[in-house]
Amino acid sequence: MIVCIAEKPSVARDIAEVLGAKNRMDGYIEGNGYQVTWTFGHLCGLLEPHEYTPDWKPWALSHLPMIPQRFGIKVMDNSGIQKQFKIVESLMAKADEVINCGDAGQEGELIQRWVMQKAMCKCPVKRLWISSLTEEAIREGFTKLKDQSKYQTLYEAGLSRAIGDWLLGMNATRLYTLKYGKNRQVLSIGRVQTPTLALIVNRQLEIENFKPEAYWELKTVYRETIFSASKGRFSSVEEGTAFLATVRTADFAVTDIITKKGNESAPRLFDLTSLQVECNKKFGYSADDTLKTIQSLYEKKVTTYPRVDTTYLTDDIYPKVPDILKGIKDYELLTKPLMGIKLPKTKKVFDNSKVTDHHAIIPTGIHPTALTDTERAVFDLVARRFIANFYPECKISTTTVLGEVEKIEFKVNGKQILEPGWRVVFAKATAEDKEGEEEEEKTLPLFEKGETGPHEPTLAEKWTSPPKPHTEATLLRAMETAGKLVDNDELRDALKENGIGRPSTRAAIIETLFKREYIRKEKKNLIATNTGVELIQVIQEDLLKSAELTGLWEKKLRQVERGEYAAKDFLEELKAMVTSIVFNVKSDNRRVGDANLVKASLQVKPLLEGDSLIGTVCPLCGKGTLLKGNAAYGCSEWKSGCAYRVGI
Repeated sequence: MIVCIAEKPSVARDIAEVLGAKNRMDGYIEGNGYQVTWTFGHLCGLLEPHEYTPDWKPWALSHLPMIPQRFGIKVMDNSGIQKQFKIVESLMAKADEVINCGDAGQEGELIQRWVMQKAMCKCPVKRLWISSLTEEAIREGFTKLKDQSKYQTLYEAGLSRAIGDWLLGMNATRLYTLKYGKNRQVLSIGRVQTPTLALIVNRQLEIENFKPEAYWELKTVYRETIFSASKGRFSSVEEGTAFLATVRTADFAVTDIITKKGNESAPRLFDLTSLQVECNKKFGYSADDTLKTIQSLYEKKVTTYPRVDTTYLTDDIYPKVPDILKGIKDYELLTKPLMGIKLPKTKKVFDNSKVTDHHAIIPTGIHPTALTDTERAVFDLVARRFIANFYPECKISTTTVLGEVEKIEFKVNGKQILEPGWRVVFAKATAEDKEGEEEEEKTLPLFEKGETGPHEPTLAEKWTSPPKPHTEATLLRAMETAGKLVDNDELRDALKENGIGRPSTRAAIIETLFKREYIRKEKKNLIATNTGVELIQVIQEDLLKSAELTGLWEKKLRQVERGEYAAKDFLEELKAMVTSIVFNVKSDNRRVGDANLVKASLQVKPLLEGDSLIGTVCPLCGKGTLLKGNAAYGCSEWKSGCAYRVGI
């Protein structure tokens, strides 16, 4: 008998239907030589601290750091989960072969591997890897089953992530709670959660500490068109007024007209993050709402696998495009011009080198029915983005008109759409969307070089503005690029390697910050609470709250997944780092509310530097030098109260 194990009952039913297994049993479906069973997400998890040793049950600084010799797993303590696990265990005990039909990603691999390990599965295991749940995709997947060993590094990356989160979360949460929690609150620390909170807090502090400065802008109206002084801003009203007086004395003259024609490509296909960003900007949906909705559309077989971080398709999708377009019948008016013609195949859409596990999110070609309003809105975004990428490019004309008054230069830019191309796919844009584009796409009157005439100059006082608070859309982008503000798609792709969290986990991280009451929402803006701000201020170790440094760990986890970096090396580094942090915090004499709380900066030096630390200036007090002790490098001024330590 072949046992197939899926990640949830609904997926198991789809697989059983394709395999011809019809008999519903308790906890599985049987027939045609198959038994199809399921998990409910995480049936198993890592042991709790006290399950390694009773000494770790009470929270005490003396018991930190907690680093088990060997990590163990357990079946979760829930009657429904325990019952289902026993069913899976009994099926695997008699199986000739097991097919892992778990979610085709890092977390899905980990979930199923843990269950198989705990059930002591001893028979050969194959892996089903599919990007959609359509009958065609499932059938095709079963013809391309691979041995589970091909996905070993994927499992090792998932396991390293889970152990890393346990090591840092368990130790740092207890450490900071005991040291700074004032016996009244748990200070929750997480490997991704804390740097994400720091992004919000840092932006908020920038806003609170922002000092607006006045500046002046000189503009003039000529032939109902607003021209701006090329000089830009004036820092003093006297300077601006002098220029204003000068330009009032003469007519405006057009000195040059520069027109450039160009093409604009359609917006790139969606990965999960860009879909969450778009849904937040357009509809105000939270990242979690969007993830749940696109997951539901995937399970309804109308869109492909959602937890992806690429905006590209593989070459083998190209022949399927006409059938996909034909299948989304509600968009017949838009797809009709694409029928019966050779569709474009560009590197902006099809690039095997940019796809690892799964391609971008696209429709499957199955006609969607019985969708909720939210599902319909999200599907509409995915469908239109897909269709638009097979339309011609939008042809535009960009015009810059230069003018002059008494040798003072002015200019205005305008853009004209010559042929809309792919833009017709988005013709039903809301008034709000169009309003945002109005400035960029204004069409200018026809000017002639050398023409002159009267104009109306004005000098306006303006004030510099603080940065805007993070929304879920901007926070997701910041997480994706380790805190760097990037608009360019190609550059953003390069930074994804160092992003914090995975596309599939970022929504849950944000939701955790809400649940811990570290952040709240005001309209679309994310605001850090006093508790959230205080927590980030008490944490001085950059390794715990820096998006950039956390991004480096994420990069290593991706290298583990690709087999380029050993999982054991990653975990050894993390254990050493946790040990260092515990030494530093234990010896810190600060308390929440201390005047010097934010000033102090305990920097955990990379342990790879080894003995090169000896003799360097202490980064905390700046007076002493570092000496090597039995368990740590410490400051020579320790007798004078300097608490700096770096664990060996």
